[in-house]
Amino acid sequence: MVREMDKKRIFLSSPTMHGEEQEYIREAFETNWVAPLGANVDGFENDIENYTGCGYAAALSSGTGAIHLALKLCGVRRDDVVFCSDLTFAATANPIAYEGAKAVFIDSEEETWNMDPQALKKAFQKYPEAKAVIAANLYGTPARLSELKAVCEEYHVPFIEDAAESLGSTYKGRQTGTIGDIGIYSFNGNKIITTSGGGMLVSMDEAKVKKARFLATQAREPARHYEHKEIGYNYRMSNIVAGIGRGQMKHLSEHVALKTKIYETYKAAFSDIPEICMNPYLEDMVPNFWLSCITIDPECSVKPIAVMEALETVNAESRPIWKPMHLQPVFEENDFIQVADKKSVSERIFDCGVCLPSDIKNTKEEMDMMIDTIRGLFGK
Repeated sequence: MVREMDKKRIFLSSPTMHGEEQEYIREAFETNWVAPLGANVDGFENDIENYTGCGYAAALSSGTGAIHLALKLCGVRRDDVVFCSDLTFAATANPIAYEGAKAVFIDSEEETWNMDPQALKKAFQKYPEAKAVIAANLYGTPARLSELKAVCEEYHVPFIEDAAESLGSTYKGRQTGTIGDIGIYSFNGNKIITTSGGGMLVSMDEAKVKKARFLATQAREPARHYEHKEIGYNYRMSNIVAGIGRGQMKHLSEHVALKTKIYETYKAAFSDIPEICMNPYLEDMVPNFWLSCITIDPECSVKPIAVMEALETVNAESRPIWKPMHLQPVFEENDFIQVADKKSVSERIFDCGVCLPSDIKNTKEEMDMMIDTIRGLFGK
């Protein structure tokens, strides 16, 4: 007989709803305020401002849209150079192409898997005319944000912090997303909290956020008729979607605690397998542990694909680490900057890494089953 647990799909990271979300959605329906803007949008922006201390926030239709507007706020135009994390999801880099600018990808460093400040310095030496820097906090782990920002300040270039995956993480006691000149969050379905789809642009600069809201509502001028002096975008968040976000915010700290427990459970379970390392972070960082990941010693006979295939036998979803941007066919002509003249750090992490099932609804029995499955590959 097949056990119920065996039939259930174990997801990498799926939405977790709690009930409060529906209350805000019901209010939007009852007031017939279902279009973009409304009380939920204002409330969700306030919730993010209060939780993160970001200053000001603009609720948008996606994190990708937030990055696009951030680039426009930084004055990025056609043929400008923008430095971008190499080890990240394509949404970090794609908006650079929207503006016709040129992404130059920056290698990772070993300690956080994020943008290497030394590689960034090297990039500025080659491209001193660069207009902006976008650094992602990979899988919820902060980058060396103060070091990256110091390099940007040295060259008088704005720093965009892609905190799409790291809402709830802290760096030196500060919430990620608040350390760059502009920060962005994502509320896609697999994130630490979700609105089904949506994003947020944040900054301590009120004028920038006001400009983002203006551009996100088709850049409509305050006239009786429809007047437009700039190209705008349909990037504002709907009142329905924002209602989901308001309900989710009540459980953000709970979600972070559950994600942390998953990471610590995996870490303890693999502590006697020297070939396995968990995704790393530094002492002055508190990640939200959005995804728990491992790398496997490249000399080991067990390869990442074997781990993923073994997890599939127990109906558990896993994925490779993000494929570096400089290896993506769409960016094959873009420059890539690394410190050492050998195989890049980002490529090595991609080659030997696996994202493990990190859904906060996983039961102890399911975690034990997945851990036993992986340990068995190593003869444990």
